[in-house]
Amino acid sequence: QAAHCVLAQNPQNVELSRFYCFTQKTISKRLVLRQDPSVKRTMCKKCYSLLVPGVTATVRQRRCGKRQRTTVVRCLSCAQTKRFLNNSEYKLWVEQHEAQLENQAQPGMTEPTYNSYPQHQLEMCTRSSTAILIRFITAP
Repeated sequence: QAAHCVLAQNPQNVELSRFYCFTQKTISKRLVLRQDPSVKRTMCKKCYSLLVPGVTATVRQRRCGKRQRTTVVRCLSCAQTKRFLNNSEYKLWVEQHEAQLENQAQPGMTEPTYNSYPQHQLEMCTRSSTAILIRFITAP
């Protein structure tokens, strides 16, 4: 946001916006945080400048194959290009239903039912507000 504000006030101040983008990238690497794909698409991977169409980047539509079109974004500082496929049905992994943590199935973990363990007694123990442990107690 700070890099966008700097370029909006003064389009000649590219170095300060580049510094902000580089700082944001290094902090996310140190803290092992994933950046949103929309943020990654607006930064140049080579020189870390903010890609604003008409100011620091050129945007073109190209044909790629018979029916496919791509958007080509070229950085004006280092001439690095990014290509994005124009597919209206494409969804990022972040936007898909399976990507949400609560919707993912745990591999090898199935929900135990009370009838599936007749020789054991199940006891529910809460460790915290989000984690629930199931402890098996052998019946005497």
